[in-house]
Amino acid sequence: MATAKKTVKKRVSGARKIRLKELPMYTRQMAAMLSSGMPLVQSIFALEEQTLNKNFRTVLAGVRVSVEGGSMYSDALDEYPQVFDGLYVNMMRAGETGGMLAETSERVATFLEASNRLRAKVKSAMMYPTVVMCVALIISTGLIVFIVPTFATMFAGFGAKLPAPTQMLLNVSNFIRDYWYIVLAAAAATIYSLRRYGQTEKGGYAFDMFRLRFPLIGKLARKIAITRFASTFAQLISSGVPIIQAMSIVGLATGNKVIGKAILSARASVEQGKTVSETLKGNKEFPSMLIHMLSAGEQTGKMEEMLSKLAEFYQEEVDTMLEGLTSMLEPLLMVVIGVMIGGIVLAMFMPIFKMTEVVM
Repeated sequence: MATAKKTVKKRVSGARKIRLKELPMYTRQMAAMLSSGMPLVQSIFALEEQTLNKNFRTVLAGVRVSVEGGSMYSDALDEYPQVFDGLYVNMMRAGETGGMLAETSERVATFLEASNRLRAKVKSAMMYPTVVMCVALIISTGLIVFIVPTFATMFAGFGAKLPAPTQMLLNVSNFIRDYWYIVLAAAAATIYSLRRYGQTEKGGYAFDMFRLRFPLIGKLARKIAITRFASTFAQLISSGVPIIQAMSIVGLATGNKVIGKAILSARASVEQGKTVSETLKGNKEFPSMLIHMLSAGEQTGKMEEMLSKLAEFYQEEVDTMLEGLTSMLEPLLMVVIGVMIGGIVLAMFMPIFKMTEVVM
């Protein structure tokens, strides 16, 4: 009895950049070459020769050598999980098994391009508030560290008790100036600890749960995860991946550990004979409309079509929410910045406003 060949996983430098920038184009070009009748090895070699990314060229060379040595294309891809994730490998394996590698590559390319567009929209929407808040923090810190001490010298000659907000601001300014190294070390340690905690299973789950429950952002995060769930599930089913295996992959591809865990938990019930809609029904993380459409798709045998429609619907919802969130955040940020900087300025000038009372 033949034993399965154990795949040796290889590390790749710059894997994230390859996944985001090189992989969609590679997959699209591979689909075009295979559709034109070009042999697989020759197609890989042609794309290897023309790619400008040295790390990706090394990966493609390794894939080509493995395929030339008799490995299946999907097995060769599986040697580089940092570049070709489980979703990519399993869809290619299904297409390869069914003799539809060109069609599958075309489908995967479309999926990757759509995922990148979604990622770019979210990143673009979050860029503005992030930059504005960073600028506000820099200005506030500059006022506290450099401007407030100037006023402190003037206040020292008043000979009277300063207002509480002014005294508090002076205390904060003095502490930062005297113990700036402690402040920087504490900030760095906090950021480092949170990042390490977020990389753990428990921490990642906690952060994703917080993200889902956070006002405004929570609805958007849920819709993005549901969009990924529906589109990924549809692509896997259309490629011929069995539902149980597809659920395992989708559970890791939603981008949210809370929803991913719910999908992986539901997989056990599906293995026992229940439908996907039955296992997800009652879970508050999944909208009722998604459950009803999944159920309809299962009953009519058009689950792939229903999932595709769900993905399109939630993609439109995400786009609308991103536009609305951006419009809503602009005035909200102005208020936050006004309170931060205005509060500092007001605290500095309160003694001056009451100068007559303080001096007397």
